[in-house]
Amino acid sequence: QVQLVESGGGLVQAGGSLRLSCAASERTLSSYDGGWFRQAPGKEREFVAAIDRSGDYTIYTDSVKGRFTIFRGDAKNTVYLQMSRLKPEDTAIYYCAAGRLVSMIGSRYDYWGQGTQVTVSS
Repeated sequence: QVQLVESGGGLVQAGGSLRLSCAASERTLSSYDGGWFRQAPGKEREFVAAIDRSGDYTIYTDSVKGRFTIFRGDAKNTVYLQMSRLKPEDTAIYYCAAGRLVSMIGSRYDYWGQGTQVTVSS
């Protein structure tokens, strides 16, 4: 069982930046492809970004392209989501996920974190 822990959420003004981190409890995240999803109040969970285990291949949902960057730390055991030019509509709980496939579909991931709240004020 892989336990994922997110950190880095918080309150930020529109136009600001935050960096989310996702680490695995036993430092095994380098063996998995990683993804970030988010869920806003009253809405379904949606895909944000994903990265393969090498860190060389990434995909993004259209609404965050050019503003968010997903990347891995040097040891590949941490997956980051750098969020810039944040908008109020980015407000959500952000979840880290790990699996054996880079995908926009949540059910393709095997492990999930507990989530971290991101709030963007206007």
